[in-house]
Amino acid sequence: MLISRRSLVLAASLAVLAGPGLAQDYPARPVTIVVPSAPGGTTDFTARLLGDHLTRLLGQTFVIENAGGASGNIGNAKVAKAAPDGYTLLLSYSGYHVANPHLFKAPGWDPIKSFEPVALAIKAPHVAVAKKTLPVTDLKTFVAYAKANPGKLNYASSGLASIQHIGGEQLKQVAGIDMTHVPYRGAGPAMQDVLAGNIDIFITTPPSVVAHVQSKSVIPLALAAKERHPVMPDVPTAAEQGLPDFELVAWFALYAPAGTPQPIIDKLTKAAETAVKSKEFADKATGAGAYAAYLGPKELGEFTKTELDYWGKVIKAANITAE
Repeated sequence: MLISRRSLVLAASLAVLAGPGLAQDYPARPVTIVVPSAPGGTTDFTARLLGDHLTRLLGQTFVIENAGGASGNIGNAKVAKAAPDGYTLLLSYSGYHVANPHLFKAPGWDPIKSFEPVALAIKAPHVAVAKKTLPVTDLKTFVAYAKANPGKLNYASSGLASIQHIGGEQLKQVAGIDMTHVPYRGAGPAMQDVLAGNIDIFITTPPSVVAHVQSKSVIPLALAAKERHPVMPDVPTAAEQGLPDFELVAWFALYAPAGTPQPIIDKLTKAAETAVKSKEFADKATGAGAYAAYLGPKELGEFTKTELDYWGKVIKAANITAE
């Protein structure tokens, strides 16, 4: 009985340490935010923007680690297997988080069971751009050109079975055109080959292309959303050009490994909410072609499940697989 009582006392002491005290001390050292893609894309942009704010708000450096490859599975699996102590976090991209589970038999992580939701930070509508030398002016003329040159055009994505891949196949279906898919390890490298003239079209989030649209280094074809974006007011939507079914809106959110103590989640969430709702964060997100969009842990968890179900149906209908 004495041993049992001592065990209970020890357990209670550990519970106290893992409670408010833990939250008060956290973070006591630098925190790593893993980005499951190469530098240069919107996932990387979101992680660095949010990381800068968290560094200021929580008094410790939030370091960005790019762990691209396998369509995001390498980075996601890394965080899923990390110690649940709040020092390794995931800045996840919807194209990976809710699509990969339907595309890979064993991605090495589970979108619900492997992570604790922390906060949604940014949403971004996709935009289709073409290389500057292509003889088109918008999505309508691109579709006409593609139909006149079946099988001769290619499109890039940030990886096999990524949301850009899905979006490219979606565009092929709704427009009735034929293009060849060329996968890359992230949006940055894909964009570089569009600029170099090696890729005909790329469908990605605005932060990856807005500067190139403004400098007229690429041809903006259409925004795959219901409304035009204020940072690119002259780029028409796909719906305006007769393709209302071509719609892609990505989202970017912060997650922690499953089992991370609730006090740590609460502290991260509070800081993330302050960051995302700040004018500085919102202005930078909008300036990059995206927009700030906060959701807390409960709402993000429910949103993740809804998106997981929706994209599962889209992927099945498009018959897309990664293996």
